[in-house]
Amino acid sequence: MNLLQQVKTLVYKDIVLEWRSKYAINGILLYVVSTVFVCYQAFKSVDTLVWNALFWIILLFASINAISRSFVQESPYRQLYYYTIANPKAVILAKIIYNTLVMILLSIIAFTSYSITFNTPIGDPTLYLVAVLLGSMSFASVFTMVSGISAKTGNNSTIMAVLSFPVIIPLLIVLIKLSQNAMNGLDRAISTGEILVLLAINVITIAISLLLFPYLWRD
Repeated sequence: MNLLQQVKTLVYKDIVLEWRSKYAINGILLYVVSTVFVCYQAFKSVDTLVWNALFWIILLFASINAISRSFVQESPYRQLYYYTIANPKAVILAKIIYNTLVMILLSIIAFTSYSITFNTPIGDPTLYLVAVLLGSMSFASVFTMVSGISAKTGNNSTIMAVLSFPVIIPLLIVLIKLSQNAMNGLDRAISTGEILVLLAINVITIAISLLLFPYLWRD
């Protein structure tokens, strides 16, 4: 099979395995809904700045729970099997695509439940949805890459935290600024720079993953 076919097959495999068990996705959905409920009970009503910050905090920790075990959950025997039949670039691309799909689903559920619970008006819902989708893609690409590195270093959680921190903090700053512009209903041209930065982060992260993961895969 060529690279594209391998990616498609591996993504389909991950979807089928998750659909059979449903433990991980159900646990993350429970986390998202319960966190939104706890925030509502604690704050009742918040201004737009706090609403926006809380939403991205919830989404950040949901993404960590959803993606951090991407490679850890694969048994050594299964990884050895992949090694014999699949291109390492196909493996990392499939993980990024699958995790992106999971994050988009979680983000939509979190955004819907959060919006209904707090009922905070958003000036430009379309731009905010773009920010959520770009954020989901960014979280998926960054944490998938870091999870792959961490899995090859003895599943060291410290390694994951150290590698994630320099990328996630600037990413969150850009996401919060973009989404705040959307909440305030500012002209979309003002947010062009933030959108380009997020797209650049995704492209750079995926490119680094494709370059680095084949060397990790050999070990």
